[in-house]
Amino acid sequence: MHCVVVGGGLAGLASAVWLTEAGHRVTLLERRGSLGGRTISIPLAVVDDVPDNGQHVFASGYQHLMRYLDSVGTRDHVCFPGRMTIRMPGGATRRSGFGGLDGVRTAVGDLPGVRGLDKLRTARAQATLIRQALRQPSWLDEITADEWFRRIGMPQSARDALWDGIVIGLTGDKPDISSAKVPADLLVTGMRRARETRTPISIGYPTVDLDTLFLDGAEKVFADNGVEIRHRAVVSSVDVADGTVTGVTLADGEQVPADAVICAVPVWNVHGLLDQVPGHEEIYAAAEQLTPVPIVSVNLYLDRSIGMSDWGEVLHGGEGVLEQVWDRQRMHGRDASQNHFYSTTVSAAYELTHKTNAEITEIQMEMLRKYFPDARDAQVLHSHVVRMPKSTFAQRPGTAGIRPDQRTAVRGLALAGDWTRTDWTTTMEGACQSAARAVEVILEYANTPS
Repeated sequence: MHCVVVGGGLAGLASAVWLTEAGHRVTLLERRGSLGGRTISIPLAVVDDVPDNGQHVFASGYQHLMRYLDSVGTRDHVCFPGRMTIRMPGGATRRSGFGGLDGVRTAVGDLPGVRGLDKLRTARAQATLIRQALRQPSWLDEITADEWFRRIGMPQSARDALWDGIVIGLTGDKPDISSAKVPADLLVTGMRRARETRTPISIGYPTVDLDTLFLDGAEKVFADNGVEIRHRAVVSSVDVADGTVTGVTLADGEQVPADAVICAVPVWNVHGLLDQVPGHEEIYAAAEQLTPVPIVSVNLYLDRSIGMSDWGEVLHGGEGVLEQVWDRQRMHGRDASQNHFYSTTVSAAYELTHKTNAEITEIQMEMLRKYFPDARDAQVLHSHVVRMPKSTFAQRPGTAGIRPDQRTAVRGLALAGDWTRTDWTTTMEGACQSAARAVEVILEYANTPS
């Protein structure tokens, strides 16, 4: 078949690669001038470097993402050290993990800053949380994660040390906004994947830039298999006749015929594309409820090391203006003779997005000086602020089950994207899982007698 994939983000890339592997002819249409979507590198001539648009990390249960990296030949560029470090103001550190002794300490409430009876209260609350995540009460999607923590008696000290950060890390949004069901579902997914793979949950990172990891191998696959890539191709509609997809129409009026189509655009770009699809009203309504959440990252090139003890460190009590710091010397094996490169991340950065680049950089440096004694005299040689106002989407209470399935009512048409129904929220794994399911729909259609 001739298959058209609309959208060149991670879900579109994976869809195109896997359709090509299945022997079909593929045309990939991307509205921008480059592929990659929200997983890209940004060359900076001023420092002769290629930083990413924020630090992207991996969970050990990312099955479909690893399948994609296998397909494009870059899986060996992912490292799983099995730990991260929590850093306290003033510089004290504590290693964090979900396996071994670190996992036992976490389970019994022995967390940084949790003292006295709060350790017992934390252990009890965590046991209740895991039980309710596994056997979810009917009201879980009616309340926020913040309300859930208060109901089960989770001490604020434990929230500051671990659980608020877990919610932000899993959902990309604040505990007082996100539905309690979202982190509960993701915890269950992580535990299930850990059981299936017989490995503890751990966090990993790419040892190369995102273009090398996601794009270079995919572009080789496309070149070797005759995939047509069209940039600046803005699709205005997916075309349907008699319940079967017939292709797409571009904004300039050009019609691109196809035997099958995977629509893999971001949630905020889907409105209007599916007007000919039965049931599109429900899809559009779901998209409107998945409101955007901003993330701000800063690439900092400093004149000295700030003395990080690990590849990534979570700041205890980061006050919502800095949560994580990443040591790109360790992660990428960089030469630090010219500068020391660190990347910082602020999720749910509603307060930061309207500040100037200089203000954001200074806020990040103030926090680094608070947590890293060696950063107090560090000078900024160059800073690069990355604003992603639509980095992820909020799933507020009452939104469980609204994300649409990859299968549509139209023969030969499937949806993909991290906003469609998957086991994850806005993650690279969710994007790739959606692509795998969308490709299954198309391959099933290909094997169905006319």
